[in-house]
Amino acid sequence: MSRAVIYETFGGPEVLKLREVPEPHAGPGEVRVRVTAAGLNPMDWILASQPEAAERFGVTLPSGFGYDLAGVVDEVGEGATGFAVGDRVYGGVLGRAVADFVVVRTPARASEALFHTPEGISDEVASTLPVAGLTAAAALAAVGLRSGDTVLIGGAAGGVGVFAVQLAKLAGARVIGTASEATFDFLRQWGAEPVTYGPGLADRVRTLAPGGVTAATDLFGTETAETALALGVPPERISTIAAGPNPPGGVRGTGGIDAGPDALERITDAILAEEITVPIAAAFPIERIRDAVALQAGRHVHGKIVVTL
Repeated sequence: MSRAVIYETFGGPEVLKLREVPEPHAGPGEVRVRVTAAGLNPMDWILASQPEAAERFGVTLPSGFGYDLAGVVDEVGEGATGFAVGDRVYGGVLGRAVADFVVVRTPARASEALFHTPEGISDEVASTLPVAGLTAAAALAAVGLRSGDTVLIGGAAGGVGVFAVQLAKLAGARVIGTASEATFDFLRQWGAEPVTYGPGLADRVRTLAPGGVTAATDLFGTETAETALALGVPPERISTIAAGPNPPGGVRGTGGIDAGPDALERITDAILAEEITVPIAAAFPIERIRDAVALQAGRHVHGKIVVTL
């Protein structure tokens, strides 16, 4: 037997249960990963709490929990390619990550991903990369970010925001990031110029950047996208990841699936070169999964939350 976090009804953190389940094994064309860390994302608890969101992603009850993971390959099925027992890996499996073991096909299915973890990157850091790193890369690529841009990033202190801010700075852009005042010092360490979100945002941005904003990405709702439109930013230079199927004003909706094929390699290279730092706000053992998700769902986390196994 092994452990896995599952939920049988939709709801808040209280529906998550750590259960003993039959230990899975790698079949033909599959590898098994002994999970050591799982990075949490807002989508994890959204799928567990909103039936309509779960339906869109094909998640049915009962379901496992989480997507991002890191660990070590400990079984290789007949015909599986690209991985060997003992390989350190990271990636994602929809609705199954927070468990002692996960089985992944090689090559991975559309809802899965598996990569070799570069030497020098810890499992905890690797487990934070797939969703947040790819989403940040896609959000900036969607607006054609380039050196010399002044970019407004909404939700800059969150799990995706910390990647977007640092990637934008690496690209040579000036970054203005919306956040609560308590996170201003946190954002400044990445080179962002913080501004308080909420009513009057456009005026505060004009004061910071009298020469104007040239691009924007909204990582939380639509306030930043709407503000950028009001500031005269063309809709094709504004992206959003959380506005649903109909973003305001014709701005570009995007997500991690739209990231370039080399996006994660560029991010891991930058981490190894100490050009990007991944702030881990908190780490919880799997037995405290409800506490980890409650903190994540509060939306006031500075960085990433990791569950350790």
